Amino acid sequence: MHRLYSLAFGAAAAALTFTANSASAASLTRQPYLQRVGPDSATVAFRLDASCVPSVRYGTHGSTDQSAESADAGRNHAIVLTGLQPGTEYSYLVEACGARTSPVRFSTAPVPGTRQVHFTAVGDFGMNNADQRSVANAMLGRKPELFLMLGDNAYSSGTEAEFQNNLFVPMAPLLSQVPSVATPGNHEYVTHQAQPYFDNLYLPTSPSGGESYYSFDWGHVHFVSLDSNCAGGQAPAYRCTLAAQKKWMEQDLAASDAPWKVVFFHHPPWSSGEHGSSSLMRREFTPLFEKYGVDLVLTGHDHHYERTYPMKGNAVAPSGGHGPIYLVVGGGGASLRPFETGKPSWTVVRNDRDHGYLDVKVEDGTLTAQALTPSGQAIDSFTLTKALPSPEQGTGQPGSAQPTTPAPNPITRDPGLPTPPDDPDDLGPNAPGCSAGPAMALLPAGVLVLAGALRRRRRR
Repeated sequence: MHRLYSLAFGAAAAALTFTANSASAASLTRQPYLQRVGPDSATVAFRLDASCVPSVRYGTHGSTDQSAESADAGRNHAIVLTGLQPGTEYSYLVEACGARTSPVRFSTAPVPGTRQVHFTAVGDFGMNNADQRSVANAMLGRKPELFLMLGDNAYSSGTEAEFQNNLFVPMAPLLSQVPSVATPGNHEYVTHQAQPYFDNLYLPTSPSGGESYYSFDWGHVHFVSLDSNCAGGQAPAYRCTLAAQKKWMEQDLAASDAPWKVVFFHHPPWSSGEHGSSSLMRREFTPLFEKYGVDLVLTGHDHHYERTYPMKGNAVAPSGGHGPIYLVVGGGGASLRPFETGKPSWTVVRNDRDHGYLDVKVEDGTLTAQALTPSGQAIDSFTLTKALPSPEQGTGQPGSAQPTTPAPNPITRDPGLPTPPDDPDDLGPNAPGCSAGPAMALLPAGVLVLAGALRRRRRR
């Protein structure tokens, strides 16, 4: 199985290389990666080893009969494709300085409200090692519509060179074919308060936080990315503050009528791993998750997999009650860390032995999630269900979903909920950083073009 993954990964990587038409042709020092993909637009970013005015050729049904040219010459480029059709597969290639890449494919976001969404998520992977490549290639094999990066995307300090070598090189096949969004980890904040992170990614934005925190809709799922480093005071005040982020998030969640809500950031409110639970994130944000019906909260930071029962306050939600489910998905490539304490009563399942990722499909009122190893073995699986009105009636404001199969395989029945812990602070250590051994419903095309131009100017 690993050999098949390796062959598929190599084939995808080969498809990204340039074919030279002349001795002076350029080559890509960074392969294309998809950013800010919406129903009618997409950004294709890449880097060259020579200065010229490149273009992206693209089209449907395997053709590349349309073209979008970069705004100017240079080596760093982010070309915006506009006028695309929602939920449609496109082929694209890069032409630059007399050379071109082989075409690869991606799909645009579906029509807003579409009741079928497929995404993957993982954090703590930016190592450029075999485990990271295996996880990335396995995700690509699942053919998700969207990939959520949960932080510590470029070890160990989030430098420019580490983004290149530990993110864009090993994950090039995945990032060229699957749109990605990210949240910063504490390791990104080691270098210039995460400036290389913001320089290298083209993310959605919010009015008060820019790319630090933002939201977007994909189909009938509302996604919110928070910056837990900012919440902990690591960001410069001009970029992000706890108060501004919290105020924005409440307004954003209150305004969303999407039937499913997913929030992702780096530091987990609930974890029994080495770093433990972030008391700050739990105190400041989890009451709002509960108030506005957030279904899943995805985090990294601790290098393991863990899923809680539905939580309310500092305890497991009462039987039959509502509450968000918290997941630590930190097995993307960094060294796994063994649990040093027993399994808490609020944890359904945890795993410190396998690298892996989360694969989530949301169809109508059913959300099905699996934590998978690169070989396809299920570490955990669960299903959430909720009653949705017919599309003609609108989405309304349904409450949080509850798991219908909350326990890991091979258990197939509801094992019941444990007694909430007597001591709400009995949650393990709360370390602010890793040891040595991160509102937009996807920007309209015109705003994207302006944002892209500003970002290109900044990157020079």
